Amino acid sequence: MLGGEYRNRVEVSEIINALKNNNNEKKIWLITGISSGLGKALAKSVIEKEDFVIGTFRQKSQVDAFNKNYPTNARAILLDITNSKSVEHCIEKILSDYGIIDVLVNNAGIGFVGAVEETSVEEARSVFESNFFGTLQLTQTVLPYMRKEKKGHIIQISSHGGIKAFAGFGIYNASKFALEGFSEAMAQEVAPLGIKVIIVEPGPFRTNFAGNALGQAENIIADYSETAGAFRTKLKGVHGKQEGDPMRAAKAIIDIVNSENPTLRLPLGKVALKTIEMKLESVKSDLEINRKIAKNAVYE
Repeated sequence: MLGGEYRNRVEVSEIINALKNNNNEKKIWLITGISSGLGKALAKSVIEKEDFVIGTFRQKSQVDAFNKNYPTNARAILLDITNSKSVEHCIEKILSDYGIIDVLVNNAGIGFVGAVEETSVEEARSVFESNFFGTLQLTQTVLPYMRKEKKGHIIQISSHGGIKAFAGFGIYNASKFALEGFSEAMAQEVAPLGIKVIIVEPGPFRTNFAGNALGQAENIIADYSETAGAFRTKLKGVHGKQEGDPMRAAKAIIDIVNSENPTLRLPLGKVALKTIEMKLESVKSDLEINRKIAKNAVYE
């Protein structure tokens, strides 16, 4: 009777041969955090498009269930995005088995609400470990292989909150601002190497983001009840009623990956458009008000 490890090697070999025999038309996608929400919808949509998905989960039972459901056109693996060794092992395993990652989708992350003062440094660090440092390390680990191939797509799942901050969302906003900052710079660095970077900025989508998965500051300060507190209540109130359709968002991401000249940013949803427009108008207003002051702050 064949052992599990041997069977896995045979299955991987068969998958690789199938991909090669398809004239390299199929892409291999690595999508982090596919247990729910946008990640789950994207993995399902990519599989339906007959590309190959490597998706990550944090629990072995989830990995086993996924691999049982998708024995030939996808593969699930364990990954803790906040664990450096887990990230390194994950990429080494994928590249050893499949040889290439065409599309990296950094989707794994966490939500968090609380006024800035309410949030402990430990809570803030936890948010950044998931939303910034984990994504940064995974991106850095994949880039050498994309550089070698002179091609690839890196999809960073940010938020409309990565453009505009909201009272009660400051630490989450900061983590997404940081993600967008390094991604915008990286896009300029890797463009000459044939690698494309796309920052996805969804508004509210009907996922579990505002449900049980949402982190909250343990400390509550009454003085912030009408600002951060009101935002916390509003966020919980829209859970299950958000305008965004994860499957339609998934289609938009697949379409932009397959486009010839993808834009750096991809806003998703009517709320996202409104939010980003408000931020642009605010920045433009500040520029105009302070234009003379700015010009006078230089040597004659």
